[in-house]
Amino acid sequence: MFGSKQAKQARLEREVEIIRAAYELTVAELAERIGVPRKTVYSDLVDLHDRGVILQEAEGKVSMYEPY
Repeated sequence: MFGSKQAKQARLEREVEIIRAAYELTVAELAERIGVPRKTVYSDLVDLHDRGVILQEAEGKVSMYEPY
């Protein structure tokens, strides 16, 4: 397995920060900002969902689901 659990946790937290701040962005944009392949971001999005982070996807863009 590549990388450490701490590094992955830090990356997941950073992804949440970026998604929240950007409101919505594509997986490619998120991958570019984090500096990882898109495949990694797709995997991370599944992990975030499994950890209870509610995301939504519309028209190819990812955003945080934050009810009013």
